[in-house]
Amino acid sequence: MNFLSNGFSCLYNRRLRTVESYGRQGDDIQQAQLNMLLKKAEGTEWGKRYHYATIQDYAAYARRVPVQTYETLEPYISRMIRGEENVLWPSAVRWYARSSGTTNAKSKFIPVTPEILRLCHYRGGYDTLGLYLHHHPHSRLLTRKNLILGGSHSPSPINRKAHCGDLSAVLLENIPQWVKLLRTPDKRTILMDEWEKKLAAVVEHTWRQDVGSLSGIPSWMLALVKAVLKRADSDSLTDVWPNLEVFFHGGVNFEPYRTQYQALIPSEGMNYMETYNASEGFFGIQDDPADPALLLMLDYGIFYEFLPTAQLTGSEPPAALPLHAVKTGENYAILLSTCGGLWRYLIGDTIRFTSLKPHKFVISGRTVHFINAFGEELVVDNAEKAILTACRQTGAEVRAYTAAPLFILDKAKGRHQWLVEFETPPASIPDFALALDQALQSLNSDYEAKRYRQIALQPPEIIIAREHLFLDWLKLKGKLGGQHKVPRLSNNRDLMNELLALNSQNNP
Repeated sequence: MNFLSNGFSCLYNRRLRTVESYGRQGDDIQQAQLNMLLKKAEGTEWGKRYHYATIQDYAAYARRVPVQTYETLEPYISRMIRGEENVLWPSAVRWYARSSGTTNAKSKFIPVTPEILRLCHYRGGYDTLGLYLHHHPHSRLLTRKNLILGGSHSPSPINRKAHCGDLSAVLLENIPQWVKLLRTPDKRTILMDEWEKKLAAVVEHTWRQDVGSLSGIPSWMLALVKAVLKRADSDSLTDVWPNLEVFFHGGVNFEPYRTQYQALIPSEGMNYMETYNASEGFFGIQDDPADPALLLMLDYGIFYEFLPTAQLTGSEPPAALPLHAVKTGENYAILLSTCGGLWRYLIGDTIRFTSLKPHKFVISGRTVHFINAFGEELVVDNAEKAILTACRQTGAEVRAYTAAPLFILDKAKGRHQWLVEFETPPASIPDFALALDQALQSLNSDYEAKRYRQIALQPPEIIIAREHLFLDWLKLKGKLGGQHKVPRLSNNRDLMNELLALNSQNNP
C-alpha cells in the first residue's frame, strides 16, 4: 500500500468501526436519526403542522404524518425554490437536484441542503472509498485519476434564489478540494449539456491519462469505454489504462453488462463495486466483494421505513414498517425521511432484504415499473435475472430492452412483448424466447401459474429493436446521458407503442 492509501485507511479505521456496528446497533442508530430529524425540523412550517415537538416515538410519527410523494410535497418545494425559509427544512435551500424520472417529462426538483450533502452524499463517497481500500490494502487508487461520468444538466439558475442541475453537477459544485484533485475530466467538460459532444470531449480529455477507477451508470459508461477504445485503436481497456482497478457502478443492474465489461477489461485485477445513490440520498454500498447485496447505510441523516409492495395496490392506506420489523425475502417500497427536507417520501424503488444483521439488500425494481396485467406480478428483478439466464443459454448479449403486456381480446388472454436491442444476437430468437419464458417461470410462481396451460398468458414475444433505438428515444426526450434510463417494464403499452413506432423508422 502506498503512503496515501495507508494514511487514508488509518483515518478511516474509526469510521469503519461505526459501520461494522450496524448489525448490533441498527435499531438504535435509526431511532437516533429520527430524533435528530424531528428536533431539527420542529420549528418549520411542516414540523408545526404535524406537531413534531410532541412526537415521542416512531409509532406517533407514523400515525401523525401521511405517506408523501413528490406531487404532495411539490407545493412546499416550489415555495422553497422561491426563497422561503423554514418550510420543510429550517433554512433557505439554494440547491436542487433536477430529476426528470424515466417516463414523466416534468422535472422534479429535490432539495439539496448542506446537511444532506455532508451527512449523506459525501459520507457515502467517503465510505465507498474507505470500504474499497479496506478490502484492497495494496491499492494505489489515490495516486490515479477517478473518471466520473455524471449527468447531462449543468448547474443553472432557477431564479435569483436557487440553482438546479443533475445531482452529479450539484455535487461537483460543492465537493471538497482534495476530491477535485483526484477526479477527471475537468469541470468544464463534465458539465457540458449536450451528451454526444460531451462524450467526445471526455474521451479526448481522458484516454491518455492514468485512470485508476471509473464511476457511473453501467450503460452510459459502456458507451464511453467503447469510444475510448475506438480513439485509442485498441480492443482492450487494460492497454489504454493499465492501472485501472475498479468500476464503482450503480443506477441499473450490472449483471447484464458484466460479460461485456469483462471482455473489454480482461484483467484479473479488475474489481466492481456497487453503490445505491439517487437525487434523494445515498442509501447503500456493496461492503463485501464476495456478496452482491448492499449494506443499508443507517447513519446518513435518513430514517427508513418500508411498505410491503402488496399494499401499494390495495384499497386500504398502506402500513409502513420500521427497520426492526422487516423480513428477508419480501419486496418493500422505501419511505425516506431525510435531512434534505423529505418526510415519509415514497422514492419509488423497491428492495428485498437478504440479511438482517446487518441489514443487506438487493434492489428489486420500481413501484411504477412492473407488469401485473394478468396477475403475474412481474418485477424488474425477475426480468433482469431471466434476461441474464437467456443470454447465458443462447450466447446472446443484450444492450437494452423493455417489456409490456399485449392483450389478445378475442382469446381473453394475452402475452408479454419484449423489445430487445442485442449487442450479440442469439442464433435463434425462438430459443431465446423459450429460455426467457422458462427462467421467468422458475423465478416467479405467479407468472408460472398464469403460463400453466396458457390459462392467462401465452409465450412471450421477442421483437428485435434496431441498433440505437433506445438511445434515439432518450435523445428525442432530451434524456441522453448521465442518470437517465428507459424503463425495463411497463404495465401499459404507452412506452412500447412509442418505441415500436420509432423502431419502424430510420435513425432520426
